[in-house]
Amino acid sequence: VGDKVMVLARSGLWQEVVNVPASQTFPMPEGMSFEEAAALLVNYITAYMILFDFGNLRPNQSVLIHMAAGGVGTAAIQLCKTVENVTIFGTASASKHDSLKESGVAHPIDYRTMDYAEEVRKISPKGVDIVLDPLGGSDTSKAFNLLKPMGKLITYGVANLLTGQKKNLMAMAKTWWNQFSITALQLLHQNKAVCGYHLGYMDEEAELIRSVVAKLVNLYSQGKIKPKIDSVWPFDQVAEAMRQMQEKKNVGKVILVPEAPKEESKKAEN
Repeated sequence: VGDKVMVLARSGLWQEVVNVPASQTFPMPEGMSFEEAAALLVNYITAYMILFDFGNLRPNQSVLIHMAAGGVGTAAIQLCKTVENVTIFGTASASKHDSLKESGVAHPIDYRTMDYAEEVRKISPKGVDIVLDPLGGSDTSKAFNLLKPMGKLITYGVANLLTGQKKNLMAMAKTWWNQFSITALQLLHQNKAVCGYHLGYMDEEAELIRSVVAKLVNLYSQGKIKPKIDSVWPFDQVAEAMRQMQEKKNVGKVILVPEAPKEESKKAEN
């Protein structure tokens, strides 16, 4: 009672009081803000397990990170920087490139105006060692083709299904039709690996998740990782918070809090 904790839950956290099993809570490290705690677990566990457990990231390798300015993207960039001489390619709209360069992305690519696969090959003709794929559809095929021999593609989402504020059935059908498929025999000839990751289906793996969180807390305490907060919104501005993401304006995490921070409330009163 009274401990400050981070919480993992598949859903139901957009409310003032939540009830979760003790096994899904993790003590917050010294000096961490509640906003950072809210931003840490899902994105950093995902990025860590993709890069290290599946990706086996090692010094002198190269990584392509899609949606590099988003939550998992910023976490992955920071984690790549904990390994010596890793070259990071990151896709994001042009307005976010300066921020990406500052955070350690050697080669930001504007996916809206360029073919990112061509841009990667200009710099690294053989491709990359690891691709993080949150997109799905035809982009997963592009990712697979971008891998060097012994390269690893880790797919962890299907962002191509989401095209705006409303469901677009044509976009969903197109993404489904273009979804990547490969046989074991084809993999054997290519010397490549394809992995799938979904933290939401790890409910039974409490010990595994706890060991990853312990490593992340250690990295945070050493100052090697720090959640990047784009903006903080009270519950009554949830629509604006969602729009911030839908319009792809955010660099880092969009955080919801039950009520406006006290300083802002006081300003409003004055």
